Amino acid sequence: MIITRTWLSEFIDISEKTLQDLVQTLNSIGIEVDKAHSLKVPDKVVVGFVKEKIKHENSDKLSICKVDVGEEDLQIVCGAKNVDEGQFVAVALVGAKLGDTSIKKTKLRGVESFGMICSSTELGFAKLCDGIMILDDSMGELITGKALNAYPLFNDDFIEVELTPNRGDCLSVYGIARDLSAAYDIDMKKRKDFVEPENSKGIGRMLRLSADKELNSSFKYRIIEFKNPVVTSLLLRLRLATIENLGENDVINFLNYATHATGVIFNAYDFKTLEKDQDEELIFKITKEKNGESKVYHEDKLLNTVGIYQEECSKLDQSQIIIIESSYTIPKIIAQAKPHYKKIDENIFYRSFRGSEPKLDIGMNYLINKISKYDNISIYTGSQHIQLQKSLQEIKITASEVSKIIGKDIDKNDIVRILKRLEFEVFIVDENLINVKVPMHRSDVENLYDICEEIVRIVGIDNIASKALEFKEQTRINDTYKEYLELKKLRSRAVALGYFESVHYVLDSKEELVKLGFSTSKLKLSNPLNSDLDTLRPTLINHLLNAANLNISNGKKSVKLFESGAVFNYETQEIHKIAFLNSGLKEEAKISNKAKPKTIDFYDFLFEIQSIIGKFELKQSKEDFLSPYEQAFIYQNGVNLGFVGRVHLKIEKERNLPKTYLCEINLYKLKFKEKVAKPYSKFPSISRDLSILVPKNLSYEPIKELITKLKIPNLQSFRITDLYSDESLSDYFSLSINFIFQNLEKTLEDSEINEAMQKILDALKKDLGLNLR
Repeated sequence: MIITRTWLSEFIDISEKTLQDLVQTLNSIGIEVDKAHSLKVPDKVVVGFVKEKIKHENSDKLSICKVDVGEEDLQIVCGAKNVDEGQFVAVALVGAKLGDTSIKKTKLRGVESFGMICSSTELGFAKLCDGIMILDDSMGELITGKALNAYPLFNDDFIEVELTPNRGDCLSVYGIARDLSAAYDIDMKKRKDFVEPENSKGIGRMLRLSADKELNSSFKYRIIEFKNPVVTSLLLRLRLATIENLGENDVINFLNYATHATGVIFNAYDFKTLEKDQDEELIFKITKEKNGESKVYHEDKLLNTVGIYQEECSKLDQSQIIIIESSYTIPKIIAQAKPHYKKIDENIFYRSFRGSEPKLDIGMNYLINKISKYDNISIYTGSQHIQLQKSLQEIKITASEVSKIIGKDIDKNDIVRILKRLEFEVFIVDENLINVKVPMHRSDVENLYDICEEIVRIVGIDNIASKALEFKEQTRINDTYKEYLELKKLRSRAVALGYFESVHYVLDSKEELVKLGFSTSKLKLSNPLNSDLDTLRPTLINHLLNAANLNISNGKKSVKLFESGAVFNYETQEIHKIAFLNSGLKEEAKISNKAKPKTIDFYDFLFEIQSIIGKFELKQSKEDFLSPYEQAFIYQNGVNLGFVGRVHLKIEKERNLPKTYLCEINLYKLKFKEKVAKPYSKFPSISRDLSILVPKNLSYEPIKELITKLKIPNLQSFRITDLYSDESLSDYFSLSINFIFQNLEKTLEDSEINEAMQKILDALKKDLGLNLR
């Protein structure tokens, strides 16, 4: 958002404020200044008048001009196509310095030249056209020989501000002036109402409105007629060029100028394009759509989806009789409706989504007053309008509450003054109670704390004395704090095992995610950072894979990464996950591995994950982005936490990765239990092995579940120790399981162990049909 001192001065008197003071004040009230500088035309550049122009005898492109510069007439050779007799121009005299160029007396194709007729860019200002800059009285009274930098327009201050998304009210010069009015406690300049012309046609003969009930938009229409083509003023064109919004169509230039000045959104319709017979009345039908947005129709032809997109068929063509439309729509309605439209006018949507100026009279009066200064423009009397029926939100506050929240005693009169300057409606109920109505241009203000924020930024945070913190002892240990501690432990364990923590945006590449097989959130980003960050991430692993690729490309042989953070499912629900990646070698080359480290394998990776999250169980999984031979779901206490496995060979090849393993766990499902100290047995444990024949189509899972359900006394643990197969076993595996028995109070006898082993064998044979090898 760019503003200039001269433009700002149309709304508020800042003649006694320096540029430094303006910058400091804007920053202090929460309007961050990105750039600020003064721009002044160099000395010895004056107003000149072209009295005569003749063609150069030795050049097709040069002209010899006789230019009045006040005390004398100068002969100047000029190559601009648009130079002509009768023009006021900017003349750099001999001795002037324009940037690195010094103006000297010279000869061009044998003709002496005593100066230079300048373009706007040669003077350091924005580009207006391909030729010289033609002056007019919009900059002030034109006096030949007068220094150009004596005119405020050419000795101006430029300020560019960055606004947070909630401050759409400051997307205009008027909006910035309103905030400065509160900061400086000075009145805004009185707005000039447009005086209707006499003996002009009335808008009622040309336009009538028909509207649905309970619209979420306001409208105001006026009609103007261009009798002859209009050349917009230098002031208007230079300001539009400065904000990079100068176009070819003069009507659109007028509208863009008024929008930047006041914040009101304008559209224009060509009367002849809509209606062939000028004597026939137009009827605009305004409808309320299912998402709350408004649409403008003429004879069932859609002209405009308000705040989102104006149809091509309704845009200006002949530009003679013009219907000007100003509008406002509740920002929340625009946000709800936008996902349902493919065609978006980004300039209009940007303003309407953040919140345009709802007081349409401000913008319309400003625009019509500017247009009325042109002799060849006729303005129809009257206007057609539809007013948004919306009750303003009321917030009851007290001076004592405000002072307590801010931490400084704020006088009630100061509170009232600040809020009124910001155009809040304020009613004093009694000595302490104040009733505040929030204006429509501040839809972000919803409660007492928002009101306090407005007061703080105007009072100035630096003007509020700091106070020592008051410590009150209270119990801070809760589930959230415990989860934070457990996550911290997980991270510490991962770091201890050589993993490096990665941090990425919550946004990711939709294209890459879909290729991996993930479905992305139904929430669509209207203005993504770039094509690689265009959706909310449903997983952490894509970022980790990209990070691994970057490390491998930079010569790393062993890459171990982890990340914890939020991901989002299709319904946009936030889920907190932690993911791990191990790629390449188990470790870097060193003396202990004789400079020949091994490649990471599935069991090494599983051991590391177990060291981080604790013991878990594995169950068969089928994830397309993982190798079909090395993947599994991770279970703890019967709950599926996530997955673990090797990246599919095809993806490893596409991403230029060596052997790579991934694990992702849902932290919400990972239950952290307090560790309970238990006595250990002083008596020896006894180990027994059992080898059984298992069909190759039977997984280990039912065997494990069956043994666990038997609840064998003194059985401490059991695990697979061997899996063997040869031709003699045909369709069977030889599965060896090791059992550990131990008692807290005695040494177990063989008979007790044998009884337990027999119970296990009987159950395996009865329920699963398994026999000893």
